[in-house]
Amino acid sequence: MKEKYIPTKIAIFRKKEIRKTIYNNEWWFVVEDVVLALIDSRDPKQYIQRIKLRDPELYKGWVQIVHTLSMPTAGGS
Repeated sequence: MKEKYIPTKIAIFRKKEIRKTIYNNEWWFVVEDVVLALIDSRDPKQYIQRIKLRDPELYKGWVQIVHTLSMPTAGGS
């Protein structure tokens, strides 16, 4: 089955941009963008790492929860 991919759009939440796209007829969001909108941190990657280290079940299941899709970035890739 061929996946349906619609170009990335930007959502605004708490005045923060969250990249999103439709993949297989579902909305997918960039986890780092969502975390950045919810917390007061400049480094969402580090925050996510700390959460995973504090929660062993989340750490074990991370690859089932978070899937990687190609998304454009501010740098263009």
